[in-house]
Amino acid sequence: MTIAQPNNAHVFRSLHTAPVPLALANAWDVASARVIEAAGAPAIATTSAGVAWSLGSPDGGFLTRDRALDLVGRIVAAVTVPVTADIEGGYGTDAASVAETITGVLAAGAVGINIEDGTRPPAELAMRLAAARQTADRAGADLFLNARIDTFLFGLGDPDTRLKETLARAHMYVDAGADGIFVPGINDTETIAALARDVSVPLNVMAGPGAPTVAELGALGVARVSLGSGVAQAAYAAARRTARELFGTGDYDSLAEGMAFPELDALFSEPN
Repeated sequence: MTIAQPNNAHVFRSLHTAPVPLALANAWDVASARVIEAAGAPAIATTSAGVAWSLGSPDGGFLTRDRALDLVGRIVAAVTVPVTADIEGGYGTDAASVAETITGVLAAGAVGINIEDGTRPPAELAMRLAAARQTADRAGADLFLNARIDTFLFGLGDPDTRLKETLARAHMYVDAGADGIFVPGINDTETIAALARDVSVPLNVMAGPGAPTVAELGALGVARVSLGSGVAQAAYAAARRTARELFGTGDYDSLAEGMAFPELDALFSEPN
């Protein structure tokens, strides 16, 4: 594994703009990363849930740091575009362990991370962000720190003050060193616009069915749009649909929707 090239880090950072947001179809293994890159992705983001499922673990901190970072390194080695890694809460409980994770992220060649607060007190994520920033700075690395706020995703606190709480966390995380703020779980355009107005760094939202389009989100001030575990969920749904068809009606019609074997195999014929 090698440290990412500075140019990749610069390119990744420059992609965070509104009204033309960085669109990320999150990958969970080397094959999905290569398919997404070949479709025209300017960058690859991993999904911690998809990675965990592909390695036989549930989401939510059960996957070990070493296994997660090994997968990040494999993806970085397989693509030419910048890679940002979802590291859940940082794979550690204190500043030293989060710093160790960041050292591993840099060694794997990633140019960014997603790190989340979950149900922990906001001050804990602020501590982890500060440790991550200090570690990257000591290494001379331009690592993009994307802080995920889970107030809306998990329905935390009073709905009437949830936006205010989210903004308070965002300001705290930016002060701690965050380069971007990620607020999944919102489709409401007024809330999204309010966040974009009051957050001083690029705003990232998670999209899915029923969400505004990428262009509409960009017009609201969003600089980054992620699909999270949605692509992995769709892929596993396709596997289930095909299996149920095989074991039920005994036919195979859904296989017609798959990628052609030569096209998929060609993505690996000449490793990057």
